[in-house]
Amino acid sequence: MQTHIVPVGFDYDRLIAPLVRDQIDVDRVILLEGAVGSEANVEYSRHLSGKLEADFENLLGASTNRFVLENVYDYDEAFEQAYDLITNELDRDNEVWVNIAAMPRTVSFAFANAAHSLMVERQEEREQIHTYYTAPEKYLETELAEELRRQSSLLEKLLEGGDADNEAPVDQQAGSGTGVEADRIADRLESARDLLSEFDERGTTIGAKEIDGSHIVELPVASFSNVKPFEEFILYKLGEEGEFDSVSELAESLARELNEEYTDSFRSKVIYNVDRLGPGGKGYIEREEHGKSYRTRLSRIGELWVRSHSDEVLSDGNDPVSTSD
Repeated sequence: MQTHIVPVGFDYDRLIAPLVRDQIDVDRVILLEGAVGSEANVEYSRHLSGKLEADFENLLGASTNRFVLENVYDYDEAFEQAYDLITNELDRDNEVWVNIAAMPRTVSFAFANAAHSLMVERQEEREQIHTYYTAPEKYLETELAEELRRQSSLLEKLLEGGDADNEAPVDQQAGSGTGVEADRIADRLESARDLLSEFDERGTTIGAKEIDGSHIVELPVASFSNVKPFEEFILYKLGEEGEFDSVSELAESLARELNEEYTDSFRSKVIYNVDRLGPGGKGYIEREEHGKSYRTRLSRIGELWVRSHSDEVLSDGNDPVSTSD
């Protein structure tokens, strides 16, 4: 069965047209609506989602489910949701297609990276995971701007005393001598000029939005590799505690939790696995020099790994100490 995961932004054609035109099999569709932004934006996205739901069912015979992304600018949350959705479909032995053509870049990158990470983790199923993009035939922003210029030109002529087809003054055309219609046209003309000026100067967007105290949302490239049982145990421990002042402190904590005697051999085993998980290895752990020790904590990728794997049973019940790694 083929499942398509489709984050819904402000596009319609790019989310369904390629599937219809290329006659691609679609058995199930998961639509994700963004819930952040102005009320008008949220309502517009919700309207498109409803239309897509109906058309996926009517045109492609696909069953649909709709979910809400509470914050489209939260990369980590989007990654976690994408990872869970794709994993659930793979566990059902479904082929998964992820459309990254719409939604803010944070969501598109999160879903693409989650798909890629699962390709790395689940090598035997990598052919069942696809990410795809569809380019638009044309962009409406420039056409809307040009139409607004033509409308502004018409309003200017009307205010000057008439247009090419009717030279009567504006207030006479409206059947009134009050000049009210002229005032309304002047207001609309000023508004159109202001909007066109901003469009010409800045393009289709304005400003830089502050999110969680910063104007930059870092998009880490997550490429999960296979993690061995004892490495998993270390990552979960760091996820639970946050940070340790030294690897020795981490090793002591692990030994206590495992009811294991804290020996030089056990400490060496922890150091070895932390090194493999560190910057020179898988990149899941950061180590910061602090005197003669190294503060040890999860990297951003490590945090994503723990979040996306937190519901799994540790190593399918394997004893993390019993391995030789």
